Amino acid sequence: MPAEAQAGTIRGVRIHHIALRVRDLEAAREFYCGLLGLQEMKRDGSRSVWLRAGDAVLMLERTLRGTGPDAGSGHVLALAAEDLELWEEKLSAAGVPIEDRTPHTLFVRDPDGHRVALSVFGFSG
Repeated sequence: MPAEAQAGTIRGVRIHHIALRVRDLEAAREFYCGLLGLQEMKRDGSRSVWLRAGDAVLMLERTLRGTGPDAGSGHVLALAAEDLELWEEKLSAAGVPIEDRTPHTLFVRDPDGHRVALSVFGFSG
C-alpha cells in the first residue's frame, strides 16, 4: 500500500467548483464576467450561471442545497491576478471600492457582499 494511502492522504484532490448564493444572477454575472473577465460556460434559466475560473468552476446560484446561514459568511473567493495596479484602476473605474489590501492582494465585495480577493501572491513548493 502506498505511504500516502496508509497515512489517510488521497492524492489529486483539487478545487472542483465553488458555489455562491446570489440575489441577482445578472448583476453577479456582470461583476464576474464583465469586470473580472471570467467566461460563462453554462446557464440554467434564472436558477444559475456557471463560470470558468481556471481549472475550477464558479457557480452563481439563486439557491444552494443544504443548510447554512441566510446571510453573511467569513469566506473569501481569492482569484489569481497578475498586476494589482491595473486591477486597482479597473475596479476604481467601475466604481468598486477596495475594502482592504495587503502587499499581494486587493479585497472587494461582489454585488451580493461576498468577499472577493485578487491576489498576486505566489505559493512556493
